[in-house]
Amino acid sequence: MTTSFPIISVIFPAKNEGDNVKKTLDSLFAASSNIKYEVIIVDDGSNDGCCDFLSHYPKRHKVQRIRTEGIGAANARNLGAKHANGHYFVFCDAHLFFTNMWMDKLIAPLQAGKTDAVCPAIADANHPASIGYGQTLKPNLIVDWNKKSLSMFDTAVLPGGCLMISKKVFNDVGGFETGFKTWGYEDIELSIKLWLFGYKCSVVPNVRVLHLFRKSHPYTLSNSHIYYNLMRMAYSHFNHNRIKKSKALIKNENSVTVEKDVLQDGVLQQRNAYFKKRKYDDNWYFKKFNISF
Repeated sequence: MTTSFPIISVIFPAKNEGDNVKKTLDSLFAASSNIKYEVIIVDDGSNDGCCDFLSHYPKRHKVQRIRTEGIGAANARNLGAKHANGHYFVFCDAHLFFTNMWMDKLIAPLQAGKTDAVCPAIADANHPASIGYGQTLKPNLIVDWNKKSLSMFDTAVLPGGCLMISKKVFNDVGGFETGFKTWGYEDIELSIKLWLFGYKCSVVPNVRVLHLFRKSHPYTLSNSHIYYNLMRMAYSHFNHNRIKKSKALIKNENSVTVEKDVLQDGVLQQRNAYFKKRKYDDNWYFKKFNISF
């Protein structure tokens, strides 16, 4: 490329990933591409030394490491974006394996103006024949993988494991939810926000990455944090009936306390701002994707 500036910023949040970060970076740099890109690792309070290898990683592979003290999945991604120089952002889990020209194929429909945010087909690294094509939502707001399609198509949810979006669009919607706690709903909320604000999310099925699906997280998760994120998403985007339905999904927790905490954290101001800015409402979104919620 003639420009010295990166076109794409590949952003990896990482927390206690063991040797996955190195394997992921080795795969990334081994995959061919005609696009200039930069790599940003957000080491979000890891205590297993998973990113320490970067101090002696080959210098020809420039990797920016940002250390944090545990700001959570959504804000780790946002922090990476703040330090990014690319015109397009790719948010990736730190346990992926890549194929040749994957970035080149993903960025093509964005540059052509055919859509606003994209994801590849995501295959199970241990069972490569098992492939998901973007996601939709079940009636309990749990994600469900879409079936295969031969050409690019709309998706209700862009899986957080790998998605690409322009810097302009990302900044216009305010990025990932800044008020979220440790983990949960960050990719769902971003996808809903994109659609409601008038943007389009698509799957590029001829691009495939391999994802290591783990049986458990390498760090402690709190149900109260997950439910908090659920209710914050609901109050940010849903009508009152769906807020009640979201509250009913809270199990083995004091839903009143969770709701109170969300309301105390300024979500109603955010709700008002979003409702003024958005092009569509949540009825439109759930009807478009035939989601019974």
